[in-house]
Amino acid sequence: MSTKSHVVVVGAGAFGGWTALFLQRQGARVTLVDAWGPGNARASSGGETRVIRATYGPRAIYTRMAARALTLWKEHERRWHRQLFHGIGVLWLVESDEQYEKSALPILRDANIRFEELTGPEVVRRYPQINCDRVRWAIFENDGGYLTARRACAAVLEGFLAEGGEYRQLAVLQPAPSGGQLPSVTLSDGSSLTADSFVFACGAWL
Repeated sequence: MSTKSHVVVVGAGAFGGWTALFLQRQGARVTLVDAWGPGNARASSGGETRVIRATYGPRAIYTRMAARALTLWKEHERRWHRQLFHGIGVLWLVESDEQYEKSALPILRDANIRFEELTGPEVVRRYPQINCDRVRWAIFENDGGYLTARRACAAVLEGFLAEGGEYRQLAVLQPAPSGGQLPSVTLSDGSSLTADSFVFACGAWL
């Protein structure tokens, strides 16, 4: 950034937290705001776990985003010295309609995602605990797994603060733009935040 812009990011979940962290690294002055805290029980990014995988049917953009996200999670695990990702693999079972999975295969190859195509008998042999009577074939993503969602969001906030970001745990009242512009937002304690730009990453609360 050519000047030290002030950006307010509303919402400290997966999207808001990472947005705030990377804007901070790019030279902005960033204030991150969340009503209940990162990974809280009311948030879309809350809960104990979230699956991270690269199979998204024909939508290559999501496969590339997931692959990039996984790279960044692993990189920041090393940087922050904590485990957030658990690489146990992801299994896709295909029954009658295989269009989604078939369209994903060339995209996975192009994105250099490690995966295996398993026949029905191979699935039965490898996963005897699953009723595979209707399973024709499967995709096993070797690099897939799960993230500890709540802890991961909290770790991003800690990283953001360690790199000089500002955090306010307050709700943002409904903004009232004037003439198509939004110069400031009012917080639940009656104070206000003025900024050059605002990012609203509020999930269902938006």
